[in-house]
Amino acid sequence: MKRFRRDGVKIKSPAQIDAMKAAGHLSAQALEVVGSLMRPGVSTAELDAAAEKCIVEAGGTPAFKGYGGFPATICASVNDMVVHGIPSPDVILEDGDVVSIDTGAIVDGWVGDNAETFVVGTHDKQHQDLLSATLAAMWAGIDQAFPGNHLGDVGHAIQKVIEDAGFSVIREYSGHGIGRRMHEPPNVLNYGVPGQGVKLEEGMVIAIEPMAVSGSPRVRTISDGWGVVTCDGKPAAHFERTIAITKDGPLVLTK
Repeated sequence: MKRFRRDGVKIKSPAQIDAMKAAGHLSAQALEVVGSLMRPGVSTAELDAAAEKCIVEAGGTPAFKGYGGFPATICASVNDMVVHGIPSPDVILEDGDVVSIDTGAIVDGWVGDNAETFVVGTHDKQHQDLLSATLAAMWAGIDQAFPGNHLGDVGHAIQKVIEDAGFSVIREYSGHGIGRRMHEPPNVLNYGVPGQGVKLEEGMVIAIEPMAVSGSPRVRTISDGWGVVTCDGKPAAHFERTIAITKDGPLVLTK
């Protein structure tokens, strides 16, 4: 059974972490399906339909659809949209677009959550540099996810990689704990001070998800109440993996 800490963080047993692998795998599989369709002329609604088909046919449930009223299976955020983009038949991908795709699946009550950012067609060097730095930052954060470390160690590692590459960290949005609910304590910030914040413990499961931009880190929510865009119109990148903290270190569940 799960154990609850005083700070609300849920500690999973090895058997529960093992059970979460099915949701993580299906979430990753849906993300891979969407990535394979990434080309000019495809609508984000088509990507959403493909992800839902993948999840449902495998016996899972889309984790995002209906969550807090969100109307779709995936978040599809194009160019200056950082996160939470609602798929639409009117959003047609064009050559050079930067597209963040976030997928989540529920299997046997457990949730898997992951994200990837793609460049459609032609790869602009600055866009590719942004994606590479954000991806490297995610892995740098994951590498700090050992028992005894702190979330400040994770956030600092992410922040350093992004800022050393000349980009900015989005601070208003963060990673999170995850289990039978999409969002559980703690918040997993993408910046921090080593040795500070929540202490990591074996059995914690968290989603690590850096968001970075090539311009100002200021963001705003658009009129649909979901999509978050950069205030200066510069593109953003977003990567995410669900991670279990084990005695041997971080274990990626979304693969």
